[in-house]
Amino acid sequence: MIGFYNYSVILTYMSLVSAVIGITFAVSGNILVALICLLFSGFCDLFDGRVARAMKNRTDDMKSFGIQIDSLCDLVAFTVLPATIGFCLGGNRILVTFAACLIVLCGVIRLAFFNVLEINRQHENTGGPTIYHGLPVTSTALLVPAFYCLKPLLGTHFPTCYHIYLIIIAILFVTNFSFKKPNKKAFVYSQVVIGIILAIAVILIYVL
Repeated sequence: MIGFYNYSVILTYMSLVSAVIGITFAVSGNILVALICLLFSGFCDLFDGRVARAMKNRTDDMKSFGIQIDSLCDLVAFTVLPATIGFCLGGNRILVTFAACLIVLCGVIRLAFFNVLEINRQHENTGGPTIYHGLPVTSTALLVPAFYCLKPLLGTHFPTCYHIYLIIIAILFVTNFSFKKPNKKAFVYSQVVIGIILAIAVILIYVL
């Protein structure tokens, strides 16, 4: 079998599987589970790089494979899944299609650009990146569930607002601005807070 099979890519594969499960639930109309899968994919992505770097005696081919597989899985988890959620929310067909195409396209461009930077960085044997150039695609793991929490406030306008939100995120993927990379602890705390808010929003939507 082609490819590399070791613990350094387990979390990356788990992120992808979670995303695919999320897509199937979104298509079946269960947006809540899809959002939970998105959050879980973000959690896996948070630690997959650390696990990979902890593995000793990784060859250059293994490192390159890790870079490519991470980006491919990120594309599905953090662009295709949010786009699918938007498609399932419905709305103006032109807007829905445009938003879905744009976020996936911009995600591809950003991830390919990141791969180039990461390969060059590894050849130069420099430390991990401390600055983000443009909005990272993994940010949708927080941004999309957080926006969903506004559904009770936006009411019938929520689908349209969601698609516009995706368009803005997509543009930020490829916009040339820089900001300091946040630490992992802050990301985990953010996920917990958003998960709690999401649960409250679901209660407001489906119970009250």
